[in-house]
Amino acid sequence: MILTVNGIKVNVQVWNKASQQTIVMLHGFTGTAGTWDQVASYLPDIRIIAIDLIGHGQTDAPEAVSYYTMQEQIKLLEQTFIQLELEQFVLLGYSMGGRVALSYTAAYPKRVGQLILESASPGLKTEEERAARRMADEALANKIEQQGIKAFVDMWENIALFATQKTLPVNIQQVVREERLAQTEIGLANSLRGMGTGAQDELWSQLNSISLPVTLITGSLDEKFCLIAQKMKEELPNGKHVLVENTGHAIHVENPKQFATIVKDALKRNKGVIQ
Repeated sequence: MILTVNGIKVNVQVWNKASQQTIVMLHGFTGTAGTWDQVASYLPDIRIIAIDLIGHGQTDAPEAVSYYTMQEQIKLLEQTFIQLELEQFVLLGYSMGGRVALSYTAAYPKRVGQLILESASPGLKTEEERAARRMADEALANKIEQQGIKAFVDMWENIALFATQKTLPVNIQQVVREERLAQTEIGLANSLRGMGTGAQDELWSQLNSISLPVTLITGSLDEKFCLIAQKMKEELPNGKHVLVENTGHAIHVENPKQFATIVKDALKRNKGVIQ
């Protein structure tokens, strides 16, 4: 369904509407709500609400970069949750969506009963690192606008971060490719400029104040994000790191059944924390 939130059309997909328990799921860069289809099929007893983030899928992709800042994205999410009459829920985010989920939790801690982060980070610690990343993201954004979506996707699906996806069945690889190809140049470019890792505020310094249960999920073949998750766990008062063997960055794509099992385990482990 499409909601109009603060003048922006926001696409929302819902599975298992009758359930009492709700998980909100946020996709990664170049993704859509549809990325959770397989995971949702393994969680038939849980209501799942997935949202296309700004500039992605069927949600609007404004031309002004100001709509894409992390602050604006989490405000848009909050207004979306109000329209959906959500009070407290489990929040799950993958990669870019994980950064959004963590940022939302830091801003609205009472709304989130439990946080599940897949291959996510709290941003970059130093301004020097963030400045370098902003330059790289700006260069990539310009390239997307100049060369178009297909040229970008041809490059993006071959970066080292997604090497493990080359072993997936061809039909699954094609679904992921089509999801990426369905994006718009302005949406992806402005997402990089507005809420890329270099553009967002670092959240490392806030981790120790997030007292709710946080489950960090990484694939064993994604060494960079495994290390980030280990460091995050040291800072989080109630954090747990789950390592999934023989998977890379997108565990929910590479092994959706095991990913769903980890989600169910997290809900059972923290039963009573959320309504």
